[in-house]
Amino acid sequence: MKNLRDRCRVVTLVVLAILVGLLGFYGLVKPVSNGCDMTYMYPTYIPISAPQNVSSGKYGLYLYHEGWKKIDFADHLKKLNGMPVLFIPGNGGSYKQVRSLGAESDRAYQGGPLERTFYQEASLTPEEGGLDMDVAGLQLPSQYSRRLDWFAVDLEGEHSAMDGQILEEHTEYVVYAIHRILDLYKESWDARAREHAAISGILPKSVILVGHSMGGFVARAAIVHPHLRKSAVETILTLSSPHQSPPLALQPSLGHYFARVNEEWRKGYEVQTNQAGRQVSGPALSKVVIVSITGGINDYQVRSKLESLEGIVPSAHGFMITSTSMKNVWLSMEHQVILWCNQLVVQVSHTLLSLIDSKTGQPYDDTRKRLAIFSKMLRSGVAQSFDQMKQSQTSMQSSLFPTMGERGSQVHTLPECPANVQWSNDGLERDLYIQTKTVTVLAMDGRRRWLDIQKLGSDGRNHFVLVTNLAPCSGVRLHLWPERGKLPLDFPVDKRVQEVTSKMGHIPSGPAPRQIEPGSQTEQPPPSAVFMLGPEDMRGFRFLTISVAPRPSISGRPPPAASMAVGQFFDPEEGQKELSPLTLLSSSYSQKQEIFLKEDHPIAFNLSFGISLGILPVTLSLKTAGCGIKDSGLPVEEAGDTENSRLCKLRCFPPVALAWDVTAGLHVIPNFYTETIAVDSAPALWSSTQESDKSTILLLVDPHCSYKSSITISFTAAASRFLLLNSSQIIALCFAVIFFALMCQAHAWDLGSPIPSMLRAVQSNLRMPFPALLLIVVPISVALLLSLLIDQSVPPLSFIVISTLCYLLANGFMIIFVSISQLVFYVAAVVQIFVKTRWQLGERVELFRQFTSLSSGFFSLKVVRFVAANSSLVIAMVASTLVCLVHPALGLFILVLHHAFCCHSALCSSFTASFRSRTQRMDFSEYEKDVSDRPTQFSVDSDHKSRDSFLGDNYSSSPESAGSFVDTQLDFFHHRHGLLTLHLLAALMFVPSLAAWWQRVGTGQSFPWLLDSVLCICVILHGTCNPKPDSTFFSFPSSSILGGELRMYYIYQFAGCYSFLSGLALAPYRVFYAMAMVGLFSLVLNVLQKRSREKGEAHVKRRKHSHRH
Repeated sequence: MKNLRDRCRVVTLVVLAILVGLLGFYGLVKPVSNGCDMTYMYPTYIPISAPQNVSSGKYGLYLYHEGWKKIDFADHLKKLNGMPVLFIPGNGGSYKQVRSLGAESDRAYQGGPLERTFYQEASLTPEEGGLDMDVAGLQLPSQYSRRLDWFAVDLEGEHSAMDGQILEEHTEYVVYAIHRILDLYKESWDARAREHAAISGILPKSVILVGHSMGGFVARAAIVHPHLRKSAVETILTLSSPHQSPPLALQPSLGHYFARVNEEWRKGYEVQTNQAGRQVSGPALSKVVIVSITGGINDYQVRSKLESLEGIVPSAHGFMITSTSMKNVWLSMEHQVILWCNQLVVQVSHTLLSLIDSKTGQPYDDTRKRLAIFSKMLRSGVAQSFDQMKQSQTSMQSSLFPTMGERGSQVHTLPECPANVQWSNDGLERDLYIQTKTVTVLAMDGRRRWLDIQKLGSDGRNHFVLVTNLAPCSGVRLHLWPERGKLPLDFPVDKRVQEVTSKMGHIPSGPAPRQIEPGSQTEQPPPSAVFMLGPEDMRGFRFLTISVAPRPSISGRPPPAASMAVGQFFDPEEGQKELSPLTLLSSSYSQKQEIFLKEDHPIAFNLSFGISLGILPVTLSLKTAGCGIKDSGLPVEEAGDTENSRLCKLRCFPPVALAWDVTAGLHVIPNFYTETIAVDSAPALWSSTQESDKSTILLLVDPHCSYKSSITISFTAAASRFLLLNSSQIIALCFAVIFFALMCQAHAWDLGSPIPSMLRAVQSNLRMPFPALLLIVVPISVALLLSLLIDQSVPPLSFIVISTLCYLLANGFMIIFVSISQLVFYVAAVVQIFVKTRWQLGERVELFRQFTSLSSGFFSLKVVRFVAANSSLVIAMVASTLVCLVHPALGLFILVLHHAFCCHSALCSSFTASFRSRTQRMDFSEYEKDVSDRPTQFSVDSDHKSRDSFLGDNYSSSPESAGSFVDTQLDFFHHRHGLLTLHLLAALMFVPSLAAWWQRVGTGQSFPWLLDSVLCICVILHGTCNPKPDSTFFSFPSSSILGGELRMYYIYQFAGCYSFLSGLALAPYRVFYAMAMVGLFSLVLNVLQKRSREKGEAHVKRRKHSHRH
């Protein structure tokens, strides 16, 4: 029964691993639509030559020029007068990827700034200096004063995400390129001065860096490079760039380089002090501002958590923003799409042009002003959570202008609409007085609607929300009134009429409405703005007015084809529902979780999920159940579906979903009916907070219609998100599984039991409650304790659940891997025994005799005999040489091949001996009689000799010794198979780096990094110094200082726990530190055993092969 339960666990884990892998792979390869417009250009790339006394190596520098006309390169370089911007491509990228940004920047400079809108502006948070910086009061230029000169570095398409050395070389060349660009402007200036040509503007003092993917990290690494000139770079913009760690942190030197650069950045924002504590100088990076733009949920290569600047850059010097919450973008995009998505490229181009001060021709020197421009141009004014939307923002908005109250105190008022875009109140038709809590606007009728706040906002309905497609100021205006009618001039300022139109937040709208039939009524248009007032906003006011503009165009802009606005006083508690993880899981295998919204429901319905949608994405369906039409005039069999799909669209606006997440920010889904919602969050991680374990969806639905909503878990999306978020963790946990299996083997040897196979060792470690519970609880408990001591916080509960699930999946993947490798060895051994048997039967053939004679002569050579006698030493020397001089992966693969050869030899010997032993026991007497009947004694002796020579000198033909020999060879195979599995995983960790190295063959590569070489040499020591199972134990004399026992069992256990913690930290490259420790310990143990044998001391544990007899 016990074995049956163990097998059931193994089968369950294998099925789970295969299911998660297949579903995740399907979710990743499934095509997604991004909604991006293509960017078109006429590119020209001008090569920038290096000075005569400087060698730029194999890389290159280019200047981008937009235009279809041919130009003279030398003459164009003499006329450089713009602001230099350097584009750095990412992993495998090309310098030609700058063309979209360069083309749109040129068009933006020629066309001028974007048309001004009067939606709510984003504000800097207090941590970002928002209390001291007026973002809305920051006037953007009406005309750009200086164009952008786009440069790009040609990094030969090298894979910088796979090798730390390539990353460092790219950084060094970028530093050179920055200096070369600044010198190029000086050369251009001097050339025009010598020719007495007109010189305008001033020389640029710095270069703006724009990096894509790994190019963004290269830009940050260049900032802290010791050879970079002071103030040469002060502004960085990164696109889908990892900052926290590499996307696949497999190579130790790559992870170490990331950690080193991030540590330099942290120190760069610290005040420099001497030993006495006095300030020596300000922070080295005090002038540097960096903004990270992420691609959102569709970027499978780099997750938003890795692109965060938290813990690296202070909030006052940078922030991260997702493309889904970017102003005028609102789209999630793939890793490469972010370079040509026209909506994003246009916004980035205008943002960079806005950074240039028209007075100086340089980017603003004040870091707060540059950060405020980034915030104003990139962030939307929509609140980043439903709670923030409900709260009063009047005191927090940076768009507030102070005025003097009746007692001289400052009173904050919102800015009013400019006179050139608003209509006169005298042109409005007669006022309308709304008596219901819901107000509807169906046309631009030029009327003002009065809403009594005290009357309509009673009974807990103290919040007001308005959704509309009318533009603020030009289409609609909103005011708060203390009283109805005109107010006297001496009325206190803080009690006068306040315009709140600028609190309208812009959201993306869906497709334009269409007519169902020619001449028929148009469908309700999708909303493009949301407006919300809380109790604090309306305190002290009696009325709210909604003034709709007349139909004629305003300022030359035509009105929308169809107009709509729906407002409502509502109680947030009525439109709120919380969904726990258990509720979501139960809805997946039982009945769906359904929500019914009857007519006259709250316009804002808030769904709060107790688990992040980054872990469990949900498919949310919203169907119209009715819209108050009692009789549609259609046949009964057609009325239901037709009414919902056709007639209700004429009355109700399309729903809108707003999803919020702590990491991913805001994601707006217009025309929402059925959608799989997933957020690019980072929940269930060691560094996660309690807030990251929750997600919120706000549904804006028309109160005139009733809706039926259903919620189910999307397992395909959940599996793909799980693999994306936890792939690094699973990789490191696979090493932990192997270390724990080796621990089980070492423990069995110490007890004198047969060494279990790797498959049985992994299986035994899964037994509940022990040792499985212990192997899971101890590392997770250590992680929780460290988090509590260092960060004074505890990760969410999902961290424990997901970490346990990752460990179980790692066991499943390793069971599959070990089973396949073991099957390969068994098949290879059977094939070799069969071939060798046939070979021996054909020894009388002259050709086989000659081949045998030649092979015997070859193996009798002294060199070959030395290699055979000292195979471990030779393998260690060859592998170490490759590790130090060529590439670490090659040396590790040599070690793996050595393990494979030893496993194959041991298994072949075991199978042959087992077969002969079984044959002798079954019919030993009959076999002797059959032998005696042979014509000559020579044939019998030769037959015995040929069989014994195959097994070796250590084998005896007696059944008892044969059984002992089989046991020894099986122990040897299982031990070597464990080492092979561990070291094969280590070699596979370097495969991406090996691919990048192969790409650079013949281009003058340098030696591998010292860190990688040292760690891999230690791994090789583990494989060569621990070749036999009996090399796992050493006993010190009780009289010595180190009296006691030294066991590999404890070392493997510690290495497994350390690998477990490395996985929880998403740093799988740290498992090499554990393997290096095991290798050094193996070397020490091997030296001690040799000295003990030389002295004749018995401190090494031996055992008799009494098992399996």
